[in-house]
Amino acid sequence: MSAKAASEREEELLLRAQRVLPGGSFGNFPADIVIREGQGGRVWDENGREYVDFLLGSGPMLLGHAHPEVSGAAEAQLKRGTTFFADNRAGIELAEEIVAAVPCAEKLRFVSSGSEADLYAMRAARAFRRRDKILKFEGGYHGMSDYSLMSLAPKSPGNFPRPIPDSAGIPKSLANEVLVAPFNDIDAASSIIREHKSELAGVIVEPLQRILQPEPGFLEGLRKVTAETGVPLIFDEVVTGFRLAYGGAQEYYGVVPDLCTLGKIIGGGFPLAAIAGNAEIMAHFDKDAVGEEGFLMQVGTLSGNPMAAVAGLKTLEILRRPGAYERLFATGRELMAQLSGILKKKGVTAQVCGEAPLFDAVFSREPVRDYRGTLAGDQGLLRRFNRLLRERGILKGESKYYVSLAHDEEDLRQTREAWEGALEALLAG
Repeated sequence: MSAKAASEREEELLLRAQRVLPGGSFGNFPADIVIREGQGGRVWDENGREYVDFLLGSGPMLLGHAHPEVSGAAEAQLKRGTTFFADNRAGIELAEEIVAAVPCAEKLRFVSSGSEADLYAMRAARAFRRRDKILKFEGGYHGMSDYSLMSLAPKSPGNFPRPIPDSAGIPKSLANEVLVAPFNDIDAASSIIREHKSELAGVIVEPLQRILQPEPGFLEGLRKVTAETGVPLIFDEVVTGFRLAYGGAQEYYGVVPDLCTLGKIIGGGFPLAAIAGNAEIMAHFDKDAVGEEGFLMQVGTLSGNPMAAVAGLKTLEILRRPGAYERLFATGRELMAQLSGILKKKGVTAQVCGEAPLFDAVFSREPVRDYRGTLAGDQGLLRRFNRLLRERGILKGESKYYVSLAHDEEDLRQTREAWEGALEALLAG
């Protein structure tokens, strides 16, 4: 197909999307690109343009796109059936593997998305504690539920612990059920937890908040104060689970919560997520164990479906192979070091934040330790930089590079050249 024909086909698809989709998109990514296919660390759009892919489907494709072993497992299951709304061998085996790997996991329950997992984890904490309030951290992302969309991205942050809704349609009454604390400020968080311990059902936190590393002692301090007050601690590991280490952020940082949520990687590119945690709290999903009053009802048409389970099992098998995490971290560290060096060489003031498997630059003079620190960065400059990178064949999210095991030396070379060219164009105005 000629370049002109491909461009016309993509334009036609974009127009069709405008007619049937609000904003012309699925709501995830700008509505000016339609991805046709992916292979390894790269994707191609409907116009035939090729990109080094650091979006990775928003993170699940840690092995890269269309990994032959994962695809083979899914194809084999396809012939045996795609979903049953009943227990299946692959789902049980995946649950066993997750429980063996994740320090806090004694039992788990499957759902289909990270949003669902976070919603049910907070509900489980409320059922266990028989309290209503949840404490979260400003800027922390926990999916799309009403509780989660409080102080996720407030443009004008308020006074702690008062939450600010991030979406239309959230009940005003919810402001009384959510408390908000600053990330990486253990004194402030501890003070709020102790003050409201009689009302708190749980504390939910991303152990790596977006790309913000926890400062030494922060997660440890959260574990200490929640244990002392009897308030369950929930780690949202939808992103970090099986990414920072095989046992997730709780293994990587050495802090074990009461509950965690998992997603993305455990489904191998298919819709799958889970709530996992200690048996006492997870018992609320079992009516026979807790009775009618304590029972937390949860059903889902596709929860634990075998297509996702076999893809997840194969993905975890590959991650257990010797050298997998060493390669992943080596690639990410090289990218972070090179981005830092290029920014410095070009005289651009920025902080490269995150861990090797996921990071980004924040155009700020000051170290960035919390959400308000990210607001101090030049977000318009970041958006222009991202746009210039896309023009040079680099696809990434608004504020994150996801690194995969499939990214190779050629991908890194092209990325370095794109960073150089995009910064030169940025500085030229």
